[in-house]
Amino acid sequence: MSRPAADSSRNPACVVFAYHELGYVCLQALIELGAPIAALFTHADAADEEIWWHSCAQLARQHRVPVYVDVAMDQGGVARLAEMAPAVIYSFNYRRLLPAAALALAPLGAFNLHLSKLPAYRGRVPVNWVLINGEQETGVTLHHMVARADAGDIVAQEAVVIDDSDTALDLYRKLIPRGAGLVRTYHPLIAAGRAPRYQQDLQAGSYFGRRTPEDGKIDWRWPARRIYNMVRALTHPYPGAFCMWGGRRLWLWRAAIGSEHGSLGPPGAILARNGDGTMEIAAGAGSVKLIRLQMAGQDEQEAAAVLAQPIAATAQLQ
Repeated sequence: MSRPAADSSRNPACVVFAYHELGYVCLQALIELGAPIAALFTHADAADEEIWWHSCAQLARQHRVPVYVDVAMDQGGVARLAEMAPAVIYSFNYRRLLPAAALALAPLGAFNLHLSKLPAYRGRVPVNWVLINGEQETGVTLHHMVARADAGDIVAQEAVVIDDSDTALDLYRKLIPRGAGLVRTYHPLIAAGRAPRYQQDLQAGSYFGRRTPEDGKIDWRWPARRIYNMVRALTHPYPGAFCMWGGRRLWLWRAAIGSEHGSLGPPGAILARNGDGTMEIAAGAGSVKLIRLQMAGQDEQEAAAVLAQPIAATAQLQ
């Protein structure tokens, strides 16, 4: 889509629901545009997550924006939001759906920035899902929020190429600035009531749900490509892909494809111990080179160091 010229003649009040790095850079974009922000609703960091992003709450407080943390959008929450009289509501990586009563409070609309090229990959964690599924392209989409997740009309979107070596963090870092760019370009038009609007064809799209750490279990009967995609989709700062080895959990933090074709041995069998510290493991089709591993209760190490432990002589990766 071509980018129309911006019009910043109007400057209505915004309420922002934001979290994570995407929330930070988009909030920063609105601040740099001079958008009056009545409040930020955000989340507290979870103790079991690897925090690598900047704090939306800290940024808001630096600019004297009132901050509300983990406020339920029940009847009381919606009433509090109504008192703020938002003309525009934004959601940037906020982890809860906003109820229709909240969305209806903003006369110029409520908008979400989704990290896929809608209508593909509606739903949760699209950055991880596109890598797991071996996609070669994704994107960012600014769209109207409706009661159904990621189903509202599109304002604008951009495509982003996925490289074969991209991890989820690599891809996230490609998508974030594109998302902030959409906010910078289209907020003035939203504020002026002149933003473009295109209906989604949901039948042509797809939806993927929430993932849990237990969903990262590798099956060595899969083709090598599928295992490799799982590893790069879930490596740091995400919970990691894993298999079992001698009855203990073994995380696969970094891997490469050894071969994509043929049956090279029983799935999970160790095929080679390479001089560079990698280990080649048979997959259902082809093989995977393991580079960085971590046995439960131990530090992350080179694959050869982990698999040199006594259990390696008798146990197959499962």
